[in-house]
Amino acid sequence: MSFTLIEQAPARLNRSELAVPGSSPQLFEKAAKSAADVIFLDLEDAVAPDDKPQARKNIIQALNDIDWGNKIMSVRINGLDTHYMYRDVVDVVEQAGKRLDLIMIPKVGTASDVYAVDMLLTQIEQAKGYTKKIGLELIIETALGMQNVEAISAASKRNESLHFGVADYAASTRARTTNIGGANPAYSVLTDKDEAGNRAVHWGDMWHYAIARMVVAARANGLRPVDGPFGDFSDVDGYKAAAYRAAVLGCEGKWAIHPSQLALANEVFSPSEAEVAKAKRILAAMAEAQREGRGAVALDGRLIDIASIRQAEVLVKKAAQIAGA
Repeated sequence: MSFTLIEQAPARLNRSELAVPGSSPQLFEKAAKSAADVIFLDLEDAVAPDDKPQARKNIIQALNDIDWGNKIMSVRINGLDTHYMYRDVVDVVEQAGKRLDLIMIPKVGTASDVYAVDMLLTQIEQAKGYTKKIGLELIIETALGMQNVEAISAASKRNESLHFGVADYAASTRARTTNIGGANPAYSVLTDKDEAGNRAVHWGDMWHYAIARMVVAARANGLRPVDGPFGDFSDVDGYKAAAYRAAVLGCEGKWAIHPSQLALANEVFSPSEAEVAKAKRILAAMAEAQREGRGAVALDGRLIDIASIRQAEVLVKKAAQIAGA
């Protein structure tokens, strides 16, 4: 390991993150009773400009009055380029900060964007005498944000997670798609002709680079990487495929823009019983090898070594975290 040790963000369970518009208070109680690990009450894209002041009031009342149980609660504020943002932070945190765990900042472009919100939060917490520090969720959804993702990740001790905002990222990079996430048939590879003249088409993942880069920046700074929305909530298989790709790359969870997506996210980002059992066997085998003075051992015809311990520990720890939730 490097001599530089990575300080980890709080170990919150973040498999599923449910988006709930602040302008739809009739959905709040249902969200509180849902299977979501994290709920973010939205003041940004899901709320029309004329509805934003009332949505802010709805969220403040809901945070104070509804029993959210052990849900991790977040509020997505409006962008720093709007005149809504400062009032979102000041009003929500001053009036309902005791039940708030996180603030989600959209369209983060530079480290200074994070610094600005951090400054506001710090002053409010000091003025109100809050003892709990509110964390930050940062959405990487512009070309500028992706260019500066490393600096953004390290911009504040409040930072907890990076999220990939696929729709705005596509618009920012002028990507040729109108879907919110998912695959694109135009992003494919055509094989050479076989002896019969046939050619196969293999679809690729046009978001692979963006998510992979975000994951590296997040993990290098001790943050949780989380995949963003999948727009077609009627496509169960498509959602799960996107979630599995993100999980394989290292994401801890995915957004749910509809309650039906919660069970899918929780399933994909929870290690299976078979995976946990195998991880425990790896740990047991390596413990035995170390007692015998060996640094590696064969298990089921495969070599496992010290690195295998770290991989197995991640799965076992995640399973224990889920069991204790």
